[in-house]
Amino acid sequence: MNNQQAAAGIVAVAGANRITLSPNGSTAARPGPSVRRRRMSGMAGRRDPPAEVGMQATGKSVGRPVRKHDGADYLTARATYTGDIMLPGTVYAALVRAPLAHALIRSVGTAAAKSAPGVLAVVTGEDLAPWCDEIPHGLDAGLLGGHHSAVFPLAVGRVVYAGEPVAAVVAASEADARAACLRVEVDYEPLPVVLDVESALAADAPLLYPEWGENVLIEGEVGTGDFAEAARGAAQVLEGELRTHRGTAAPMEPRTYLADWDAEGRQLTLYAATQNPHVLRTVLAASMRLPEERVRVIAPKVGGSFGLKMYGSREDFLAPVLSRMVGRPVSWREERAASLLPGAREQVLSYRVAFADDGRLLALDVEALADHGAAAPTHGWGMAYVGALSTGLGYVIPHCQVRYRVVVTNKAPWSGTKPFGKDSATLLLERIMERVASATGIDAITVRRRNFVPADAFPYRHPSGLELDSGDYRAALDKTLEILSCHQLRAEQARLREDGRFLGIGIGFELMPESADIPGAFVAAYDTSTVRMSPSGRVSVLTGVTSPGTGSDTGICQLVADELGVGLDAVSVVQGDTDSCPYGFGNISSRSLVTGGNAAVLAAREVAGKIRTAARVLLGARPGDQVLVEDGVVRLARDSSRSVSVAEVASAVYTRSYLLQLDFEPHLESTRTYRPGNIREVPDALGRMQTYTTYPYAVHASVVEVDPETGIVTLLRHVATHDCGTVINPLMVDGQVTGGVVMGLGAAFGEELLFDDNGIPLTTGFKTYLLPRAVDVPRVELGHLCTPAPGTPLGAKGVGEAGFSGALAAAFNAVNDAIAPLGAALDRTPLSPVAILRALKEARR
Repeated sequence: MNNQQAAAGIVAVAGANRITLSPNGSTAARPGPSVRRRRMSGMAGRRDPPAEVGMQATGKSVGRPVRKHDGADYLTARATYTGDIMLPGTVYAALVRAPLAHALIRSVGTAAAKSAPGVLAVVTGEDLAPWCDEIPHGLDAGLLGGHHSAVFPLAVGRVVYAGEPVAAVVAASEADARAACLRVEVDYEPLPVVLDVESALAADAPLLYPEWGENVLIEGEVGTGDFAEAARGAAQVLEGELRTHRGTAAPMEPRTYLADWDAEGRQLTLYAATQNPHVLRTVLAASMRLPEERVRVIAPKVGGSFGLKMYGSREDFLAPVLSRMVGRPVSWREERAASLLPGAREQVLSYRVAFADDGRLLALDVEALADHGAAAPTHGWGMAYVGALSTGLGYVIPHCQVRYRVVVTNKAPWSGTKPFGKDSATLLLERIMERVASATGIDAITVRRRNFVPADAFPYRHPSGLELDSGDYRAALDKTLEILSCHQLRAEQARLREDGRFLGIGIGFELMPESADIPGAFVAAYDTSTVRMSPSGRVSVLTGVTSPGTGSDTGICQLVADELGVGLDAVSVVQGDTDSCPYGFGNISSRSLVTGGNAAVLAAREVAGKIRTAARVLLGARPGDQVLVEDGVVRLARDSSRSVSVAEVASAVYTRSYLLQLDFEPHLESTRTYRPGNIREVPDALGRMQTYTTYPYAVHASVVEVDPETGIVTLLRHVATHDCGTVINPLMVDGQVTGGVVMGLGAAFGEELLFDDNGIPLTTGFKTYLLPRAVDVPRVELGHLCTPAPGTPLGAKGVGEAGFSGALAAAFNAVNDAIAPLGAALDRTPLSPVAILRALKEARR
């Protein structure tokens, strides 16, 4: 993506048939026919949300809606993406992808392609063996009781999904490379395919990996309790099944790489659209048998990630290896059809829930089957585990147990995708709350209130072992209902039903464990930042976290500026360069401000302490004098006329430290690592760990109208009250939550990866993978609460994965609420017209 394309995407007019950028950096495109928006005259309760709680400014910058510090670069097409970087002598790579979902590779004919115009090399999987070992796994199921799969950048011997890369062509131009791909002749021997978990688990199922002897990648169990014992005292037991469909993320910028191998210096430089540059360097060096210091990874501006640009994808390794093979810089840019190959979320959730007459849950038992697609070295399968771990969070469920199985099928692998498995856990519990309410005759809102973890019960340990830190879930529910004017809306719903119109109101509670720490993996709850002040008073922050375009770097600017008492224009943030920044884990699990921000605050406080100490000497302060630093000036609290600029103090530290007899090391630089204290990797007596740091949450409400004649859903309103602890920048928080809501609504209604009976993808672009446009989604009405994360310098909980799960659940419940008077119900996603009409037809039977 070049600068001109980026700018065009940002300023696209709503309703135009092109990609547009939503507030959190996600993409939006032409909507599916299942969703439309219509304003209703006299819509009860429609008003601006009340004044927000917990949004007060805590400093000159922190807590204020500061615009992105580099936002002008994006808006004026000056932002540099990986695709904008040009190196002398660059050549281009393109991939030959398998047209079959399962086949043996009998031979790969490359002669015709090698003779094509502009071609420098044609490479097969076997050709890469001397240059590259198998790709290191981000989360190896084989080390955790499951199966290991050796995956290489190009397929070797067999393909297990349509679109799997089989060969690569390097040519003088991208067009030449793609044209030559058409001349690569691959002889395939087709094999039987399995495309769903039931078929894959059948006794006579074809095996994707015969050496495993099964199609289960890994299985496990989370939680504690004896359901049968707990159910003996229950008033009722309900059973059911919930199916979620296969979807993905759709960042504005597909994956892009530019690799430059310096043969003389034996040094590799990789420009990459990646979330984790340091970790990518580590695994890339290991795979290419290079010392780590010989590899430099630079992540320029990134046009959205959502998990798809985590390290470990096969394409991460192709450009570097090809550059080393041909001795030229090699560029590879992903096509949109390829970016829609990775999947997520497709599961079958079978459940039993026992509850009392008053609606209180006593026990929950879940069997989760995850349709992972093929095995992969990425973190994707971990979403099934996290979904199991998150099931029931925020609710008091004495006995909660989830068994999960990750099943391989002949589809492209799962790739770690926002919100990393927590969406299925949220949807399941919110569906259960509605069913319990219906069975007991108690209002669903009351059922939730009775089951929420009370505000005075924190810290609260869930049966999964996760320990919730803080929150007030009932207050968030109340605030959402207040913004919604729920009682008036219910009255209008009843009136409309008398007129034959079917309005639905749905609630969705989401709780997002964030800032993950996985023992033995490059996913950590800590990170490192360096704060450095120059003699002129300018401040640089070098940090191991990165931003995928969300503005977390602006938040770090605000934090450091306030700690040092300087303006935002005096602070710059350096991210994504493994030669400059301290080793860190990038952006994943809403960690950038929680880890990198806290580390930057700790480092800035050390530098600020030196500034104050030096200023006391310069100002002739007396013992006990308070020294204030603000607006770029250091002064005595008792006499504001005695002051000196921060820049003068910085200069004095560097040039007059002996003269002033300063009793500290004469530099203004600090590197600090923030390591939260609530991680518990040593299992307790029940084998449970605490692997998440913070627990932001939200309560959502969706209002829809369903046309029973067509099955079309009209989105009318969406409300969300969110608590991410201390708010560093409300503008960025609102953008993140709003973007997450749009993603969740898109997943609910139109975003689905489809395949034909042979496993060939049918969704290859934005005319078939249907994203919502701005005109298809109502204005998201936001409220905020603030319960700071205890024991942290900032109290921030993270907001990067917010919005999706609660919006999905609220929309699902709203549609079911709308069609309930017709005797119909849905137990699967997406909420398409076809699914709704099918449910209505079954109800009429």
